[in-house]
Amino acid sequence: MRLRILQLMGLLALGFASVAAAAENAAPAQGSPAPAPAPTTVAAPASPAQPAVPARIERVHVIPIQGEIGSSVLYVVRRGIKEAMAADADLIVFDMKTPGGALGPTLEIMEAIARFPRPTITYVNSEAMSAGAFIAASTQEIWFAPQGIIGAAAPVAAGGQDVEATMKLKVVSYLKARIRAESQDKGYRGEVISAMIDADREFKIGDKVIKEKGELLSLTAVEAARTYGTPPQPLLSAGTAGSLADLIAQRSGGTHPKVTTLEMTWSETLASWLNSIAPVLLGIGMLALFIEFKTPGFGVFGIVGIVLLAIVFLSSYIAGLSGHEPILFFVLGVALLAVEIFFFPGTVVMGVAGLLLIFGSLVWAMADLWPNEPLTVAWSGDAFVQPLLNLLFGLLIAGGVGVLLIRFLPRGWVWDRLVLNTAVAAQAQVSGGASATTTRPDELIGARGVAATALRPSGQIDIDGRRYEARVEMGTVPAGASVVVVRRTDFELIVEETHS
Repeated sequence: MRLRILQLMGLLALGFASVAAAAENAAPAQGSPAPAPAPTTVAAPASPAQPAVPARIERVHVIPIQGEIGSSVLYVVRRGIKEAMAADADLIVFDMKTPGGALGPTLEIMEAIARFPRPTITYVNSEAMSAGAFIAASTQEIWFAPQGIIGAAAPVAAGGQDVEATMKLKVVSYLKARIRAESQDKGYRGEVISAMIDADREFKIGDKVIKEKGELLSLTAVEAARTYGTPPQPLLSAGTAGSLADLIAQRSGGTHPKVTTLEMTWSETLASWLNSIAPVLLGIGMLALFIEFKTPGFGVFGIVGIVLLAIVFLSSYIAGLSGHEPILFFVLGVALLAVEIFFFPGTVVMGVAGLLLIFGSLVWAMADLWPNEPLTVAWSGDAFVQPLLNLLFGLLIAGGVGVLLIRFLPRGWVWDRLVLNTAVAAQAQVSGGASATTTRPDELIGARGVAATALRPSGQIDIDGRRYEARVEMGTVPAGASVVVVRRTDFELIVEETHS
């Protein structure tokens, strides 16, 4: 559903110029007005249902929603909610100061908030404009700082321009329906937020006009706290607090709960950028590991491959997609890969198992999984679709770049220096570990040696006290058997067993 919504909205974003919006609201309508639609007149709703509140609030998590809303804010919110669920928090308070932002991340934040099973509060700590108003509407209570304002949530294009009329009608209709669904049993909230979106209708409660036609509704803390109807109910505000500490003290009844505040840092912005290029990082990382497998020992290709895959993993963790568990599988995969390279070269089994664990942990890390959510539910909810697509694109990139390298570089000095000399000459070592003068790969054809490890079909051979990466094309060769070099490839020597 989320993907379909994002595709429908395209590049639409929510406007965040609150001052300009307020100025427009104050201006009278120009020209001959079209036939006025019927005003929205609201009768006093039933008393809003109160959320289930723990008998004693002991753990409160504070999550900041600061600045323009985009992927980095989404990552902070998603990670913070998952940490609150893992810590069994009794209450989440969203410390909001935002001029608005992009629609896609806003909808994802609203979906994430809905997953938290206990009370959530938005604290309008100066402003919750545009997209901030939507997010506030998805929480169970909205509190205000004394100077807090909220509103002006009409959709505009990403560059701030007006949306084309037909598209605007569609977007406004969708957003109003979404807000109605989020605001059931919450007093006047649904009508109030709708009046912040739609300038084409008048909004009044009984005989009191709250918003004239042609304006977008914005509210101060005082206006949001005014009561209407019988019995009297506040228009939007659940309370006013001078600070976060004051809000928590009022809401917890003076029980002095433990407060955990999530800090927003530069790492979220970096993670947002890295996640956007995850397939490229995966592709280059996998190609580097492939080259490392085809070269003896452990060198620059292995380091580059593991570092790039680790970057993908860590950026997913910062983005709030994964928890700590995939780390164990990633580390185990790297360990098996090291065992294959350093202790049992050519056995393949450990290397393949290590790669499967590494790539499996990366898919796990990139999936948007939630605490206590069964894997079957996550799978049915398409949580693994994007991670698997990233991995597929990574494989395609690795294959494409590898083909280009083999096609255009194998006879050039760059390829020979980069791969072949690393694979054959640079790895040559005197028995006992001392470095030796290297031999040109072509000079080894016809040379005789001994299998230093079993060749199944790959392994290492010893020629004149130096070790080289080698492979037998048919069958296997036991360790200690005599071999002869018949030819070479870009990565290794091709040998045959001899019985003389």
